[in-house]
Amino acid sequence: MRVTIRTNLAIRTLMACAVNSDHMVRRAEIARATNASENHLAQVVHLLAAEGFIKTIRGRAGGLELARPASLISVGEVFRHFEAGTPFAECFDGAENTCPLKSACRLRDALLAGLAAFYAVLDELTVEDLVQDNAGLEALLAMPDHSGAMTAGCAPAMAPAL
Repeated sequence: MRVTIRTNLAIRTLMACAVNSDHMVRRAEIARATNASENHLAQVVHLLAAEGFIKTIRGRAGGLELARPASLISVGEVFRHFEAGTPFAECFDGAENTCPLKSACRLRDALLAGLAAFYAVLDELTVEDLVQDNAGLEALLAMPDHSGAMTAGCAPAMAPAL
């Protein structure tokens, strides 16, 4: 099994927003931190916003933030939204299925059971589970607050003495 790039970027984006839940993050910063194409990420951000996973704000102090708490975003739900258009195997695509074995193949039932088990595990996992107490991920995804508001542990820059 292989997860599509879009799904992978969607999860990376949600994790970046969760790690930085105290402020908006910018798409360019997420792209840089997650080694993603900004153009490809723009498409994923659009889909995440359309599905209600994130909110986007335009403008100088704008960016992205989670639309609901990370504890309420199931990884399985995200995967289903992003993987829905990609059949797992040819025999899962009713219109395009040309497999000559379809009438006698037992593999499809096993694949269906495996896919159900895969999603059952992901349904129990939330975005919060991915980021909570994960100092390594926080170090990789921590981004500056561009709103002008102070964030915890940050002192305002001092003007040099003349």
